[in-house]
Amino acid sequence: MEISTMSVNLSKGQRISMVKAGGGTLTRVRMGLGWDAVKKRGFFGSKEQEIDLDASCMIYNRAGQLLDAVWWKQLQSRDGNVVHTGDNRTGVGEGDDESILVDLTALHPDVTSLVFVVNSFTGQNFSQIENATCRLVDSTTETEIARYVLTGSGAHNSQIMAKVTRDGNGWSMMAIGATANGRTFHDLEPAVRQYL
Repeated sequence: MEISTMSVNLSKGQRISMVKAGGGTLTRVRMGLGWDAVKKRGFFGSKEQEIDLDASCMIYNRAGQLLDAVWWKQLQSRDGNVVHTGDNRTGVGEGDDESILVDLTALHPDVTSLVFVVNSFTGQNFSQIENATCRLVDSTTETEIARYVLTGSGAHNSQIMAKVTRDGNGWSMMAIGATANGRTFHDLEPAVRQYL
């Protein structure tokens, strides 16, 4: 499937070639994660419940070895080509609350796969979080390529979103959409291995 100006609502197992409709391949992508704080009603009125979703990118070689990871405790890969924009602990604000930027052209040749995951650090499951979405964007044009809706997806607090894989001279993306449980990417590493 070639990328057009229209976004694709991803379904599990769907593959997307990261070739632009006008020709050429994507060079810079951004994984954006957004959600809204949930109003919790109490005896003395309502207040916003703290919900901390975290986006992470796990970086692998062909042998399935984890080379590096970018997450809220390490906002940049060691080579500087994968960058997290910072931890949002509330979901307050418009648009993407957390983003991970990747310069695909600058990645070391040993890097063959990037796996994007989302965790609820505060432990709420996706049936308790409002307007949670994850999307892949061509960051050179800010065109949305693909989107996942996380809200209402079940009583799990983590999801293995997608894998971006080196495909000859370019890259392709596979929607994984696998549910999991854990507060950080470390908890998901064993589950991620089956998709490498």
